[in-house]
Amino acid sequence: MINKSSFFGKALLMLAFLTPFTQSCTNLDEEVYGQLTDANFPTTEEQFISALGATYTSLYGWANHNSIFSLQEISSDEMMIPHRGADWFDGGQWLRVHRHEYTPTEESINNGWNFLFGGVNNCNRVIDLFDQLVADGKVDAAQAAAFIGEVKVLRALFYYWLLDAYGNVPIVSSFSTAEANPPTKSRAEVYAFIESELNANVPNLERKKDGSTYARMNYYAGKALQAKLYLNAEVYTGTAQWDAAIAACNEVINSGLYSIESDYFTNFNTNNSGSNENVFVIPYDEQNATGFNLAQMTLHYSSQATFQLQAQPWNGYCTLQEFYESYDDADKRKGVYGNQSVRGNFLAGPQFAADGTRLIDAGAEANDPDGQPLTFTPEINEHFPNALRQAGARVGKFEIAKGATPDLANDFPILRYSDVLLMKAEALFRKNAGDAEALALVNQVRARAGVPDYASLTNDNLLAERGREFFYEGWRRQDLIRFGAYGDTWDFKPASGPTKRIFPIPAQQVNANPRLVQNPGY
Repeated sequence: MINKSSFFGKALLMLAFLTPFTQSCTNLDEEVYGQLTDANFPTTEEQFISALGATYTSLYGWANHNSIFSLQEISSDEMMIPHRGADWFDGGQWLRVHRHEYTPTEESINNGWNFLFGGVNNCNRVIDLFDQLVADGKVDAAQAAAFIGEVKVLRALFYYWLLDAYGNVPIVSSFSTAEANPPTKSRAEVYAFIESELNANVPNLERKKDGSTYARMNYYAGKALQAKLYLNAEVYTGTAQWDAAIAACNEVINSGLYSIESDYFTNFNTNNSGSNENVFVIPYDEQNATGFNLAQMTLHYSSQATFQLQAQPWNGYCTLQEFYESYDDADKRKGVYGNQSVRGNFLAGPQFAADGTRLIDAGAEANDPDGQPLTFTPEINEHFPNALRQAGARVGKFEIAKGATPDLANDFPILRYSDVLLMKAEALFRKNAGDAEALALVNQVRARAGVPDYASLTNDNLLAERGREFFYEGWRRQDLIRFGAYGDTWDFKPASGPTKRIFPIPAQQVNANPRLVQNPGY
């Protein structure tokens, strides 16, 4: 079984201090590369692997609140943050994001930009140092090449998220020679850059799946990322790349190294590093790799007693009634209303403390209709200003360990094998709506959920199946755009125009860099 005791897993946990955004290290036996220079840069292979932590720990902010992941989720039809009276107004930001009324001054839009370009910059910094050491003859070129390629593929992931979210962004591929004010590049140019980087570097990545490649970009993670790029190529460039998407998926499928877990929730357990389905993950840890704040973000204040949490949750994120009801009650992914002992994507219905006693919404006034016994209701009475405190089914997909800190220890899957299967199915479907293999692949995923096979595929049922399978994994906004449904109306959201398919360039960035060009419509 692969676990976080692997060398690289330890390196990520122990060397979190490598970026300026993480905690300092307390292991005095480790050499500290707090400021990487050619004087202290590693020279042995073990040190090279450890040094990669400077790039991978940049991912830790992914699943936190008020940044790119929040934007992806709250702008979709699967998540919202209602304004619950005195709580969660936040200047109206999350109301606007959900209604597709976001503006360039949203805090989350600037945070997302900074997070993603922070990852790019960390990658560039390490690449430049490797290149310089090779140029100076201090490091063997062949030995360095493999690590440089791996960092470039990770950088391509950060750029992929930038391409998807912001469209037209600067391309910065060097830390030491970067322009102070890099110019905007078109979405098509950014796409071409990512494609070129992946084509050049993925073939040189490790073609194995074990503890040494866990939570790292190996060949198959690179191919899964290529599949994502090609699946959305028509959105990004106007030209579909279905055959290229299929070919990339086949590389992962034909490796024989990955498989569908018999239990869907194996992929989201606290100790999920043994999953055969997770192709690339962020290896969170409650002490040394923090940032996964799901329990805080979604649970009611009183839910602290359910999981004996070390801090009180914030009572924010919930799913939409329509999305919750898109699951058949027999779907194993849904969960059981009022039964917390059965894992599900959702927590819904009456809520109980760890000892089985009924939870009370203790903060509500006695005459408040939202008071008394705590019940997560799928229906949400209103978006603002007085959404009920217990309105909305909450996210239960990731196991919340008893006694958890605000930072969960579950590894977060960015790329999953079931996604590879459904990406291939969709690409086949786009070429031929009656393709038998496409139908079989989708039904393979549905069988695991315990729901009947589809008789045929349609745009609607394929989009719906992706929604049910990948709830709260950060892909729903992208899927809605690709299927032409992002501008539709849904709970508390009016129809929106095509300009909203990409976020604005943050006003703070435009003000600081006069060479940035604002996206159309903003």
